[in-house]
Amino acid sequence: MAKWVYLFTEGNAGMKNLLGGKGANLAEMTNLGLPVPQGFTITTEACTQYYEDGKKINDEVMSQIMEHITKMEEITGKKFGDKENPLLVSVRSGSRASMPGMMDTILNLGLNEEVVNVLASKSGNPRWAWDCYRRFIQMYSDVVMEVGKKYFEELIDKMKKEKNIIQDVDLTAEDLKELADQFKAEYKTKIGSDFPADPKEQLMGAIKAVFRSWDNPRANIYRRDNDIPYSWGTAVNVQMMAFGNMGETSGTGVAFTRNPATGEKKLMGEFLMNAQGEDVVAGVRTPQKIAQLKEIMPEVYDEFMGICNKLEDHYRDMQDMEFTIEDKKLYMLQTRNGKRTAKAALKIACDLVDEGMISEEKAIKMIDPRNLDTLLHPQFDTEAVKKATPIAKALAAAPGAACGKVVFTADDAKEWADRGEKVVLVRLETSPEDIEGMKAAQGILTARGGMTSHAAVVARGMGTCCVSGCSEIIMDEENKVFKLAGKEYHEGDIISFDGSTGYIYDGAMPTVDATIVGELERIMLWADKYRRLKVRTNADTPADAKKARELGAEGIGLCRTEHMFFEGDRIDAFREMICADTVEEREAALAKILPVQQGDFEALYEALEGNPVTIRFLDPPLHEFVPTDEEDIKKLADSQGKSVEKIKAIIASLHEFNPMMGHRGCRLAVTYPEIAKMQTTAVIRAAINVKKAHPDWTIKPEIMIPLIGDTKELVYVKKMVVEAADAEIKAAGSDMTYEVGTMIEIPRAALTADEIATEAEFFCFGTNDLTQMTYGFSRDDAGKFLDAYYDAKIFENDPFVKLDQIGVGKLMETAIKLGKAARPNLHIGICGEHGGDPSSVEFCHKIGLDYVSCSPFRVPIARLAAAQAALNQE
Repeated sequence: MAKWVYLFTEGNAGMKNLLGGKGANLAEMTNLGLPVPQGFTITTEACTQYYEDGKKINDEVMSQIMEHITKMEEITGKKFGDKENPLLVSVRSGSRASMPGMMDTILNLGLNEEVVNVLASKSGNPRWAWDCYRRFIQMYSDVVMEVGKKYFEELIDKMKKEKNIIQDVDLTAEDLKELADQFKAEYKTKIGSDFPADPKEQLMGAIKAVFRSWDNPRANIYRRDNDIPYSWGTAVNVQMMAFGNMGETSGTGVAFTRNPATGEKKLMGEFLMNAQGEDVVAGVRTPQKIAQLKEIMPEVYDEFMGICNKLEDHYRDMQDMEFTIEDKKLYMLQTRNGKRTAKAALKIACDLVDEGMISEEKAIKMIDPRNLDTLLHPQFDTEAVKKATPIAKALAAAPGAACGKVVFTADDAKEWADRGEKVVLVRLETSPEDIEGMKAAQGILTARGGMTSHAAVVARGMGTCCVSGCSEIIMDEENKVFKLAGKEYHEGDIISFDGSTGYIYDGAMPTVDATIVGELERIMLWADKYRRLKVRTNADTPADAKKARELGAEGIGLCRTEHMFFEGDRIDAFREMICADTVEEREAALAKILPVQQGDFEALYEALEGNPVTIRFLDPPLHEFVPTDEEDIKKLADSQGKSVEKIKAIIASLHEFNPMMGHRGCRLAVTYPEIAKMQTTAVIRAAINVKKAHPDWTIKPEIMIPLIGDTKELVYVKKMVVEAADAEIKAAGSDMTYEVGTMIEIPRAALTADEIATEAEFFCFGTNDLTQMTYGFSRDDAGKFLDAYYDAKIFENDPFVKLDQIGVGKLMETAIKLGKAARPNLHIGICGEHGGDPSSVEFCHKIGLDYVSCSPFRVPIARLAAAQAALNQE
């Protein structure tokens, strides 16, 4: 019989896949002898089984849960529903990977009217007992029965208004008892039955709710963003309650052994007296700094500091801990490797190496490459910051520069961002339901909450700028307006704020590019030492190429030459070429483009300083270059000496039913050889000129023919390229060599790679098109149905963002095997957007590619991911 349930005493940190991160660490803390309220963990496998059984807990799992309730009662000396010594528990989720705020928790479970009266009488603290009960009714109704907490919040607000009080803690025992009655009445109105009184019925409902929350919308979005497979499931932890709301000798808090925003080696945390855990992270009350605990309860503070040091030494990483103080007794409720900003991750990794805690290899592996993105994009200009006067300062919760139009709801943030607007989300406080809006926003600003509030923790995990707890904001969310520094801000007004300093500015602030210095430079040097994959960049302009070189690119893997045709008045000449009636007219038009295209290539070669440059010849269909505006059509007609009707007829003739599978790529070169000849001439002349200027540099042009599906296409186009290139080299008296290769972006090319390799000197996978062609999805239209695919669990990720390793990956492996068998010295890379996705980079390493190529700002991400791939393989 399978084991579905484990006591904390039966597990350890190495059982994370089975017990989830929280359960494994509760077990590990128990093994270390720390003060952990005891309980049991229902495994991740039980969650998977729950879904396989049609969202039901089967008899075998149910039996083991009941057995462990009895064991828990024996360990604690308390019993569910007992009139003398009742047992109350928390029920919390815990997946393998930390997902803060994404799944559900229920506290104070086991309460009913009789038990509350027992607790009130025996404790001599009726206010605490009734506070627990009203909290439990609200949380159970919301999480388990999905009533929605807003109805209960309205009842609380109504009572506080009637009593003329501000904080929940000012409500008396009688007030809370009345609230509990109101809550139960609200429950009955919404559900149609009485609130459950049987603790075991409550427990089974809560366990099912936690399993169910694995599949809630916010958890699904978080998993997609963080590469957490749906198949993992979540564990459920049932743990004896420790009460932080018993009065001024009790409290609860969250702490980090190092600063999760900066990485500074200093305990950082917050706590609230007379509170329960959700009060701290919800931002409903402003918490106190952890250092103040030393003044309030010095003995508890000293014990807590000792535990913090012990846990960091044990896990050899920064720890994120939750604790509760029950009548001066400290309990540890959780520890985990803490979420941190990219800046903090780099500092912590370097510091741990310097402290002798971990190796360089471990330091490389402990940094999430995706988070580097936040360090590589612009920050506020230092000079502008010096001159600017902040309108307010709050908590610097997650670094970065945010500037955009104010929106007040998560839905608006997503809607505005989808139409291209840069927005900042301004809220009283955020909740897990806001995940999509938080993701869409440039930054998040909240009026409430501390450094461990939901907004702060989730923003740090996403790499989104966040400033929290700006108490000066007077918020009117209903009317979409807030007041700050004497000014009203409405939806669409622009503000800026700095998540590294906490300063908020009126209007837009200028930004500057980031650079690789300090810990980032150090980590990159370590990564370069261990990685095998080369990292190139996709760049079409000298500026992009220069930035990529600064960020560590070792060449250009893809230069899209079509982007160059839109510069200045080149588009006019190219339109002339499209509208030409004869070869001679086309050549005359292309002759105007030749010198400027040559100049572009020279600038790229200069920027790359002798590193390889792969230039892809014209790829998109010609209809993308023709005018659509009436005025531009007339201008083209006049320049060509043709009627407007004639130009419109030419434009109409370029219409394609499926342009991404139509007249594009190598097919253009077959139809219009003069385009390929012009581009070849420009490439070779540019290379010869730069080589003359820099004789020490290795300049070996790589000419890439796109969209090959048949070897004969490549033979035909390559012949004209070679003839043009050899003529230029001979005329210049040069000994320059070059390579002609192709993009593998059609499944047929992958399947016949052995034939194609007899002609191609290199391959480069264009995984955007290869994914499109393999799936039969248009990458431009897939967004219309991908959400439905996610909901139906057909897909977990967008295949245009995260490489499909099963289907598209099999084609890539086939092409590599066939291609290298035919040409052993064939070099192969990838230049689709997947080249900057860490999981895709790992796959590229595994199948033996020579390099990945990605956008300039993703180069450090690819470098780190390539190093991790090499170390993981070892």
